[in-house]
Amino acid sequence: MSHATAGTATDATTLNTTPGAVPGATGAPARRDRAHTALLGLQIVLALFYAFASATPKLLGLRAAADSFDKIGFGDWFMYLTGALEFAGAVALVVPLLYQVAALAMIGLMVCATVTQVTVFHGEHAATPVILILPLAVIAWARRDSTPALLARLGLRR
Repeated sequence: MSHATAGTATDATTLNTTPGAVPGATGAPARRDRAHTALLGLQIVLALFYAFASATPKLLGLRAAADSFDKIGFGDWFMYLTGALEFAGAVALVVPLLYQVAALAMIGLMVCATVTQVTVFHGEHAATPVILILPLAVIAWARRDSTPALLARLGLRR
């Protein structure tokens, strides 16, 4: 039992003299906290990109988006569907139980976007969805514990 008074504890868990260290954190837990924070930051950045830069022009029916979807040949309904899927994926990327499902769904969407860019637009912007697949794959792998939690919540897994 420690005889230290409040505010004067000197055990190894409360003293950390490493510059830039998280107070009270030591070793692996501090690294996990930093990794978790960085991953969440990546998810937020991707969610903002998908919600505002990608989904919004489609959902608002902006001319540039409409012209692209006219060239694809599916018309406005497909533009609105794609925008809605992107927006739903953006929201799901920041919902803890949906982290992995969202990342995997967005990877599927990006694979379709890549095929469309290559076949319809002759590879003009094919690099964009390919580049987005990498951070989505990192999220899907790192958040792999969210899907069993979701299934358990839905009563589909014990």
